[in-house]
Amino acid sequence: MTEVEPLAFKRILLTIDADDPSANEAALRYAVTQAKTFHAELGICSVLEGDDINIYDSLTPKKLDEKRAALNQVIDHYVTMAEDFGVSDVTAIASEGGDIDDEILDTIIPNFKPDLLVCGADKDGEHHFYSISVKLAKKAKISVIVVR
Repeated sequence: MTEVEPLAFKRILLTIDADDPSANEAALRYAVTQAKTFHAELGICSVLEGDDINIYDSLTPKKLDEKRAALNQVIDHYVTMAEDFGVSDVTAIASEGGDIDDEILDTIIPNFKPDLLVCGADKDGEHHFYSISVKLAKKAKISVIVVR
C-alpha cells in the first residue's frame, strides 16, 4: 500500500475583485489560513479591467493614475489584513489588461509562479455568462480553489 504524502502549497495567489468585497473576504480567510498554516508565500492580486476605463479616462493620465491608485489601495488593504492575521510573506500584485482571466493566466501566474490559486465566487449576476473564477479553474495549469 502506498503512503499518502501531505499536500502543502508553498506559493498561494489570491485574486481580489475590487467590486466584490464579500467574495474577497471568504477567499482571503481561506488563503491566509493556508499561508499561515503552511508558512507559504501569499500573493494578493487584482487587475484593472479594460472595461472599467472609458475612452475619455484612457486619454487622461490623471484619471488613469486615480484608477491605479484606487486599485492599489484595495490590494494594500488585503495585504494589511493578511499581515495582521500573521502571514509573514505577502506580496501585492497590481496589473492591467483587457480580460481579467487572461491577465491572471498569462502574466500574473507566470511571474509569481504560485502552486495554488484562490478565488472568490462571483457574486450573483456578476459576470453571469463568463464567470472569471470558472474560467480560471478551467484554464489554469495549477490547483484552483473557488471559495464561496
